[in-house]
Amino acid sequence: MLTELFIRNFAIIDELRLQFASGFNVLTGETGAGKSIILDAMLLVLGNRADTTMVRAEAESAYVEATFRLSKSMQDVLLPILQEEGLDEEDNDLLLLTRELRLSGRNICRINGRTVSLNLLRQLAEPLIDIHGQGEHLSLLKPKSHLPLLDAYAGLTTAQAAVGREVGLLQAKQRELNDLRQNERMIQQHADMLQFQIEEIDAAKLKPEEEDELREERTRLANAEQLTQSATEAIANLTGLDSDSEQSVIDLLGQVERSLTQLVKFDESKHGLLENLQGLSFQLNETAVELQDYLEEIEFNPGRLDFVEERLELINRLKRKYGGSISEMLALRDNAQKELDKLSHSEENKATLEKDVEQLLHRIGKLAKVLSDQRKLAAKRLATAVEQELGDLRMAGTRFSVDFQVEEQRNGVYVGDQQLAFDRMGIDKVEFLLSPNPGEPLKPMAKVASGGETARLMLALKTALTAVDNTPTLIFDEIDQGIGGRVGDTVGQKLWGLTKGAQDGAPAEVSAHQVIVVTHLPQLAGYGDAHFHVSKHVNDGRTSTKVINLDRDGRIRELAAMLGTQDEHARQGADSILQLAAQNKAKK
Repeated sequence: MLTELFIRNFAIIDELRLQFASGFNVLTGETGAGKSIILDAMLLVLGNRADTTMVRAEAESAYVEATFRLSKSMQDVLLPILQEEGLDEEDNDLLLLTRELRLSGRNICRINGRTVSLNLLRQLAEPLIDIHGQGEHLSLLKPKSHLPLLDAYAGLTTAQAAVGREVGLLQAKQRELNDLRQNERMIQQHADMLQFQIEEIDAAKLKPEEEDELREERTRLANAEQLTQSATEAIANLTGLDSDSEQSVIDLLGQVERSLTQLVKFDESKHGLLENLQGLSFQLNETAVELQDYLEEIEFNPGRLDFVEERLELINRLKRKYGGSISEMLALRDNAQKELDKLSHSEENKATLEKDVEQLLHRIGKLAKVLSDQRKLAAKRLATAVEQELGDLRMAGTRFSVDFQVEEQRNGVYVGDQQLAFDRMGIDKVEFLLSPNPGEPLKPMAKVASGGETARLMLALKTALTAVDNTPTLIFDEIDQGIGGRVGDTVGQKLWGLTKGAQDGAPAEVSAHQVIVVTHLPQLAGYGDAHFHVSKHVNDGRTSTKVINLDRDGRIRELAAMLGTQDEHARQGADSILQLAAQNKAKK
C-alpha cells in the first residue's frame, strides 16, 4: 500500500508530505484547492507523461516521492524484477519511487534511490496502484474495454493468454505461408541464381591451398633459365664439374680431412674437429646430389606457364564475385547449396505449413469455445453482482447483461460445423447492455445511461470487478459526480467495504485494498478511516496548497462546510453522518 507521498515544487504545492492510512482515505476541500494536483503528482511518480508547466513558478525542478509497503504477494511479483536490476534492499517490504522533473525538460526516475529508466519505473509501479479518474467511466461505455474486464472478473486472463499465444503462432505460420505463395517467382529466380553460383564454383574445381601453389609454380616457370644457371654454378663449385677452377670445394675439404687425420694420430684431443669436418663433407655431397636432381627437374614449359597464368586469372575473377579467398568461396558455395536445398523444398514446406495452419485453426477453435463457455458462465455472475450493486445504489429494477456475438468467417477457426472470426481474445465480441427501467429492452450502455446513472453504473461495475482485483491501492477521483446525497451513504459503504478484503462472491484469497477517494459528498466522506482537508492559501503573494489530517472535531467542521453551512444544525448533521457511518462500519 501507499504509506507516504512527498511533493515539492509541483504546480501550486510548495512542499507537502502525506501519510496515508491502510484503510479508507478521503480527501475533501474546495474546488481548485489542489486535490486533483495531488493525484497528478501521483500519476507523475507512477510514470505518466511529464509536463514542465507543472514545475512551480520560480523553481528549477519539481520532485515527487512515493513510499510503498509491499505485501507478501506483491513482494513475490516485484522482487524478481528488483533483484534482476540490482535494486533490492534489505527491507524487501518497502519500495521507494521518485521522479524529478526539471525545467530543462530532463526528468530523473529513481527506485530505492538509484536512477532507472522510465520504462522500468512504470513496470514496477503498474501493479501497485489503480487510479480511476473523473472521466474514466466513459471508457466503460466503449465495447472494446468490456471483454478484458469480463476476463479479469472471471479469472480467465491466463486462459485468454493461452488462446493469444496459439493465435500468435498461427499468424506466424500464415505469414510464412503467404510469403511462399506470393514470392514463388522470386523464389525460383533466387534458386536459379544459387544454382548458377554453385555450378560456376564447382566447375572451377577449386582447392583450398591451390592459389599459393600456383603462384610458386608460376615463379619457377617464369624464371627457369635463371634457376638452371644458379643451380649449375652451385654444382660446379661444389664438385668441380664443368668448372674452370682447378679444385672444387669438396676436393679442398678432402685435403683438409687428410691433414686432420694425420693430426689426430698424434693428438686424440682434436678428434672432434675431424668428425665435424667429415659431417660437413657428407652434407656438401648430399647438397650437390639434391641440386643435381633439382636441375634435372627444371623445365622450360611455356605451355604450362600459360595454363598457370590462366588458372590464377580464373581464381581472381571468382574471388571478385564470391569472396576474398578460395576458402571463402567454398564456404559460400556450401551455404548456397543449403539455401538451395531449402528452396527446393518450398512446395513440401508449403504443404507442411498448410497442414499446420489447419491444425491450429481446429486447436484454437476448441480452446476459444471452452473460453467462451467460461465467459458466459462468468457473465451471469457479473450481471447478478452488478444488478445487486445497482440496487444498493437506488437503481433497483435496472437490468444488466453481457451480450455475446460471433461472426462466421471463411478461413476462421473451427467451432462445431462453423468457421468463426477470431483474434487473440478468442471468438467473442462482447458488449455490456443496460435497461435502466422495467419493461425497456436491453441496449448498449452508451445509448441509455444518463449522466448520474452512468456514474452509479461505473461505481457498481468497479465494485463488482474490484472484488477480484489484488491491486493494493485504489484511487478514485471524484467518481461521485452525478450522485446525490441520498445515495452518498451507500457509495461510502461500498468504497469502505473494499478495504475489508474478500467480499461476498469474491475469492477468499483476495486481500484488503487501500482506498483513496477525492469527494465532495459529506455522506461518502463520513466513512473515511483517515480524512484529509485540502486548502489553498496565499502568503506573500504566492499561492500554496496545505493538507491537514482532520481529527473528529475537524471532520465535523469540514462535513458541515460540505453541507453548506457552519450553523448548529449543520454541525449536528455532520455528527450524525459520522455516527451513522461508524454504526454501519461496526455492523460490517
